[in-house]
Amino acid sequence: MSSANKPADDFYIGYMPTAPSTLASWLRTKVAVLLVLFVAVPLALMCTMSPFSNAVFEFGVVRDFEGVIYEKPYPVLIVARPGAEGFTVEGAQSGYPLVETQSTYPLVVFGKFGAGSAVEGLDGKLVQLRGTLIYRDDQTMIEIEDGSVKAIGEGTLVRANAIELGTKTLLGEIVDSKCFLGVMKPGNLKPHRACATRCISGGIPPVLLVRGEAGTAEYFMLVAEDGTAVNAEVLDLVAEPIEVTGRVTSGGGQKFLYANPSTYRRVE
Repeated sequence: MSSANKPADDFYIGYMPTAPSTLASWLRTKVAVLLVLFVAVPLALMCTMSPFSNAVFEFGVVRDFEGVIYEKPYPVLIVARPGAEGFTVEGAQSGYPLVETQSTYPLVVFGKFGAGSAVEGLDGKLVQLRGTLIYRDDQTMIEIEDGSVKAIGEGTLVRANAIELGTKTLLGEIVDSKCFLGVMKPGNLKPHRACATRCISGGIPPVLLVRGEAGTAEYFMLVAEDGTAVNAEVLDLVAEPIEVTGRVTSGGGQKFLYANPSTYRRVE
């Protein structure tokens, strides 16, 4: 210890009742500095962090649902919106506001898996199921409780025709919908790549997350040109900035982007 930092030549012996005044004053100063740093450093780090998203996973809250299952391209539960009046595709394309008559809930199961095995053979069937909500912005997903899906008849609710929104070129990031909507925070970017890759390879729907100029998010379910799932084809592009050009449709609160995964372009 240099002479500038060391207290005077006071010497403290452990069995003495008090420390010499010079040494005690020096120790108090050092302890006070350490306490200030102990509080100030975490506060400074907190101020530099981004706030948590509005994503929610209602862990431990199980609800009852009833609707019609559609298995392709990704399993969903279709539920009629109470009191919603019907609309025509022609009317919506003519400039009238799009009034959705249905809600679409993508389905997953516990862990990093889609719900394909849980709803296999139930396409077009009216079912009851129990599950937990996962939601963010205007997107809502259901994690099905194991063994709770029960067919109760033929579905009379036909999936509404999607509105064609034309061909668009979109810049965004592929995320796994389950984690990003609420199960993980954060659920995107490179720190989440390994988890997202496992989720998508397990059947969870891949979504192109597109940020607007104001930071608002749009979600586009990724499908091939023929409307089939693309999970296996997009794994090496997860959590990367990419550009996709394809046909966009909207229906039931979901947007779909139809494009050949081989045409997805990584943006440097």
